[in-house]
Amino acid sequence: MFNTAVAANNRSFIVRWAWREIRQGQLWLVTLALSLIIACVFALSALVSRVEAIIVDQGRSALTADRVLVSSQPIDLSQLKALSTDAVKVAQQIRFGTMAFSDNGMQLVSVKAVDSGFPLRGELNLQSADTALLEHHVKPQQLWLAERLFSLLNVKVGDVLMLGDAELTVSGRITQDPELSFNPFSQMPTVFIHQQDIEAVGGVQPGSRISYRYYFSGSNQVLDDIRQQLILTPSQRWLTENDAGRSGDFIERARQYLSLTLVLVVLMATATLVLTCQHYAATRKTAVAMMKSLGATQGFLWRWLLTQIGLVFVVAIIIGLTLGLGLEWLLRYPLQNLLPEQLPAMGIVPFVISLLLALLIALPALGIPLSRLVKTSAINSVQVSTIAPTSSRLVWLLLLPPVLAAIVWIGTNFLVWLTLLGIVGLLLVFAGIGVTTIALLQQVKLGAAYSLALSRVNRSKTKTATQLVALTCSLMLLAVIGLLRNELLADWKNTLPANAPNVFALNIAPEQQQSYLADLDKANLTRSQGYPVTRGRLVAINNKRFYATSNEIVTDQAENNTEIHNELNRKADDDSVDPALKRELNFTWAEELPSHNVVTKGQWGKTEGVSVESGIAKRLNIRLGDRLAFTVGGLEFSATVNSIRHVEWRNMKPNFYFIFTPDVLLSFPATGLVSFRVGEQQNGLLNTLASKYPTVSVLDLRMMATRIQGLLAQVSWSLTVLAGLGVVSGLLLIMTLLRLSISERQTEIQLYRTLGASRKRIAATLWFEYGIIAVLAGMIAAIGAEFVVGLLVVKGFELSFSLHPMIWVGLPVLAIVLVYLVSQSQIKKLLLPLR
Repeated sequence: MFNTAVAANNRSFIVRWAWREIRQGQLWLVTLALSLIIACVFALSALVSRVEAIIVDQGRSALTADRVLVSSQPIDLSQLKALSTDAVKVAQQIRFGTMAFSDNGMQLVSVKAVDSGFPLRGELNLQSADTALLEHHVKPQQLWLAERLFSLLNVKVGDVLMLGDAELTVSGRITQDPELSFNPFSQMPTVFIHQQDIEAVGGVQPGSRISYRYYFSGSNQVLDDIRQQLILTPSQRWLTENDAGRSGDFIERARQYLSLTLVLVVLMATATLVLTCQHYAATRKTAVAMMKSLGATQGFLWRWLLTQIGLVFVVAIIIGLTLGLGLEWLLRYPLQNLLPEQLPAMGIVPFVISLLLALLIALPALGIPLSRLVKTSAINSVQVSTIAPTSSRLVWLLLLPPVLAAIVWIGTNFLVWLTLLGIVGLLLVFAGIGVTTIALLQQVKLGAAYSLALSRVNRSKTKTATQLVALTCSLMLLAVIGLLRNELLADWKNTLPANAPNVFALNIAPEQQQSYLADLDKANLTRSQGYPVTRGRLVAINNKRFYATSNEIVTDQAENNTEIHNELNRKADDDSVDPALKRELNFTWAEELPSHNVVTKGQWGKTEGVSVESGIAKRLNIRLGDRLAFTVGGLEFSATVNSIRHVEWRNMKPNFYFIFTPDVLLSFPATGLVSFRVGEQQNGLLNTLASKYPTVSVLDLRMMATRIQGLLAQVSWSLTVLAGLGVVSGLLLIMTLLRLSISERQTEIQLYRTLGASRKRIAATLWFEYGIIAVLAGMIAAIGAEFVVGLLVVKGFELSFSLHPMIWVGLPVLAIVLVYLVSQSQIKKLLLPLR
């Protein structure tokens, strides 16, 4: 009974002691670092899962299904086992081009013949004469027209239209097609009919260019089974959500930034945790030695320490999860318009991941210093030993779980590995540069305080190098997070500015082009230059003709251009061939290159020249001075490569693989193309242009552009919040590092003070010592940040890179300010003489 009471009293005493340790500040930095790890991992893992759900949902809505099989020939799906159950839904569509005739005009249209189940995802909105009634599926004997066909053909709902060989009554207009494509060159006005009406239309004939699409909706496992059962031919391919949506590139880069920033934030919080744990173990040596001198066993010491750590974990879990929930909401708030009203349940995964990761990190961070602490000799209670206690080799096995977990977690994320390897390599190099620089500074004479500071720094080169590396790493990670955010936002802003074009006009007849452009200028619309466009193929490089085969591009000296043209058509579905060689391309010519294209090699000429887009030039090994042969309408011509251009394909402006000098293509027939921006209050202008120029095709992308710009604004806010979190983590690490470093000097500085050193001399020495380290760390961190960000931007995000002069001044100034703030908070305590 007595022993039980004593044990209970001991437990109560240990718990009260542990609470006192936390309240008095010995463990608050450890608690804060753990809380930060839990909060960051929880918030970001919860957010990323929801963002990925958004991306998948948007992509599949644009596909109108979960998976789509595209084929040039019909496929027999009756043998698929999965289709015999309710586990998967299937819809079909046949696409082909044909002529539509009305009493007042004719127009080439793209026919989508669908069954009654289309679409499986997304919304198809069909509006009949009754404006209040919307239909979402096509029925037999119905004909739905794209909006611009009403003006092009001068028809209205209820009129009879000749589509191919069939006469169909116009049922209404297509107000929303989930399969809207961005490419203006591949756009023909769309009409929807039911598959039962295909035979009457007569669009499916031998030799016709027809696309068969099969739409599947179901669980990923069932769809994967279907994919394995079907053996595809070269003319067939699967489409997934990753192949749809213009916003995919932006979101994918945002996801990469999310994962990279999460790793950097956790890395900085881990460093803070390691430093604070080491500091805590160092401050407890005297207490442990005294308890050992009074008879305390290692078992009692472990119970005492583990009780404190257990309470720290409880407090950190409460604070971390609370902060994590708030942070997740803050990161999610700008995305609320993209998320469904009923959010999916968060589940237990973010909780488990955040707590497990915190435990894995804390295991070696706390386990290694505490195992040394309990081995502290009792003699330390009366005499400080200069020999550090050694820990068992087995304790280093505590590093194995977090290392293995990090390898599994990061996996094949090239961006993260690139960052970590770059940082490690730079720190090793910069540590040596920093120590060498400090040694060279001894040649400068700036007074006794300066000499004393340098003597102190050089006396402990290992500790100085460690402090310099740690401070440099903190500043560099801080800069990397901020600079990457700015690079991504600047790229998105330049790619899709607020005044980006949102309407394309194409198929403008040559005699109409000047008047069409004049009407746009009269309406004060921001527009691109007018481009003449003709379609053709690249058939030879330096007199070596090529055509696609299943395995390679074979060169041939054959002169039969028709044979090569037919071979190109026959092999157009071969995945091993560059896409630019599998189809006709859009050619244009101009006196000057477009202002939004950047010439990277060569110089634009005036005659017999062609400028080549850098991507296709790299893929096909096209160089300056090469002679390229092309065909347009069966006629061959050639031109010499005079320049290579970088083209930003995402900027919603007219872009081309090949731009020729006027003398090369001037004799070929062409139609005009122009892009321009229409405001919300200028809807009537498009109708006016459509009625005045009925043969001009207009592609209205305002809804798409607005959606993308809104998405970028929302993702930008999330990245800003995340970057702010990274900055806070970095500042916490730097402040902790400086605070611990200066506090280690307390006994030495107090000894100086006792021996008669003035407060002014000691303060000046501190300022010189940490000022030198701060300035060096800031300058080295600026170099390192530029290198790492350049590496990530060019190799990881595939963007252009430019230097950031502000950080060359900003990082050293920030380091000095932080040194000042930390030293000011501790200078009074440091300058007290020994008692």
